[in-house]
Amino acid sequence: MTSELFFSFMTSLLICMALIPPLRILADRFHFMDQPGERKVHQHPVPRVGGIAFALGACVSIAWWAPKSVTTLSVLLGGLIILGFGVWDDRVDLGYRPKLLGQVLAAFAVILIGGIRFESVPFSLDAELPVWVSIPVTVLFLVAVSNAVNLTDGLDGLAGGLSFLTLCGIAYLAHLSNDSLVLLLAVPFMGGLLGFLRYNTYPARIFMGDGGSQLLGFMMGVLAILLTDSSRGPFSPGLSLFLLGLPFLDTLGVSAQRLAEGRSPFVGDRTHIHHKLLAMGLHHYEAVTAIYGIQGLMVASAYFLRWQSDVLIIPLYLGLAGIVLALFIAAGRGFFAKPSPESARVRSEQWLEDVLNRHWLHDLPIRFLAVVVPLFLITTVFLPTEVPHDIGYLSTGLFLIVLLGLAFIPRLAPYFVRGGLYLGSTCLLYVSDASWLNAGFPIPTTYHLLFGAMAIMVLLTMRFDSQSRFQTTPLDYLMICLAVIVPFLPGVQANVSSLGFFAAKLIVLFFSFELLLHAFSDRVKQLGLVSLWVLFGLGIKMWL
Repeated sequence: MTSELFFSFMTSLLICMALIPPLRILADRFHFMDQPGERKVHQHPVPRVGGIAFALGACVSIAWWAPKSVTTLSVLLGGLIILGFGVWDDRVDLGYRPKLLGQVLAAFAVILIGGIRFESVPFSLDAELPVWVSIPVTVLFLVAVSNAVNLTDGLDGLAGGLSFLTLCGIAYLAHLSNDSLVLLLAVPFMGGLLGFLRYNTYPARIFMGDGGSQLLGFMMGVLAILLTDSSRGPFSPGLSLFLLGLPFLDTLGVSAQRLAEGRSPFVGDRTHIHHKLLAMGLHHYEAVTAIYGIQGLMVASAYFLRWQSDVLIIPLYLGLAGIVLALFIAAGRGFFAKPSPESARVRSEQWLEDVLNRHWLHDLPIRFLAVVVPLFLITTVFLPTEVPHDIGYLSTGLFLIVLLGLAFIPRLAPYFVRGGLYLGSTCLLYVSDASWLNAGFPIPTTYHLLFGAMAIMVLLTMRFDSQSRFQTTPLDYLMICLAVIVPFLPGVQANVSSLGFFAAKLIVLFFSFELLLHAFSDRVKQLGLVSLWVLFGLGIKMWL
């Protein structure tokens, strides 16, 4: 199962990242450009084909790695239906009726073919819902979630990041309940989203479009139903409300405010939570980070309430929904005065800039990475006791490609080195982590702490080094939080549970490579030797 999750994640990630560049080039030709408008925050046309990239990556990965069952087939069919209607909408701007038709057809595909529907009622898991009630409730739920995620897609990285957090929560709970099907359906979308978010965080170079946002909402709804199905696992259907989190509450709050003001709840405006945060003076990335934090708390609530009954879960959620509704209505009536720009734009990092306004402290993070990252890669090669044949063959082939590239095409050396570092470190981390787990030992805490330190140094380098070409984004904060939190979750020290931490470690290493290649552009060959050592070590261990 560990290898299946790893390869399903990487398959989706790599397909998504491979598709995005050509899709960006073709977007204008095929009229997939998101134009600026009154309710838009971007000032220039942006391609909205990211949803196609991560959807194809995830669907191919699911078709290859997930169980070949009627349930998997129905999920793929429903996802492709809603993606098709969404992509059609992105191109010609459909009305709400065709979009609703596509959402309903997708819902019926998973209900009638896969048998995925709500089968119990809150407060009584033993009472089975009649089919004539269950089917309409499930259709309504899936349509509502699809539109809720679509409506939150208003800032760069917002809908993708919220969906990633929800999928992380669903995957972790599925792991705790040994639900391999939900895991193998959720993990490919996590991989595809990571590939997409690197292009979508502020300032976005690509949007997911309605096809991507509706597909994400639909998939999260389907996975929430599967996860909380009483015949499959121990979780209450009420947990779905917390797992889906802010998109549901935001849609509910916006609708309530519009009705309270005597307006139609279906007419778009700038009353969503991200619009309110921007109006209060927060910067784009600050608003997205704050919303990530709220979503993270709601997903965490689902984890802490996982063994609780509906008697506690439903009242807590209703209380939270009531508070959100009250705040939305109050904001709509002007109870919260808009602060002046001077008082509103309080920078969370200002005190850090003051503390780090010393030359040696500015140089410390990048010098730390320059020493620790190569040493880590060189020494980790000695850890694996066994290298799978597929990884060994891949490493041997990559070693020859990088070696020949450095020897005969020196002008392209940075590209060969980057490819060797990216792919070599991915294979190295996988086999080294697997060697610990196969030996029956938990991954050492010092290993986690080392990556935590590297993550902090990456953050400091990107944030406060004026020579760095990188700026931190909400995705960076999200990945660093994963690197610090995931390893210490209950049950994360064994088997498949290290997947979230594995992804976070890769992101930390990838950022480190980019920073080092930029800061030490005159030492590319030294970094090339590190990549050659890693690839050679993996290959020779397989042959031996």
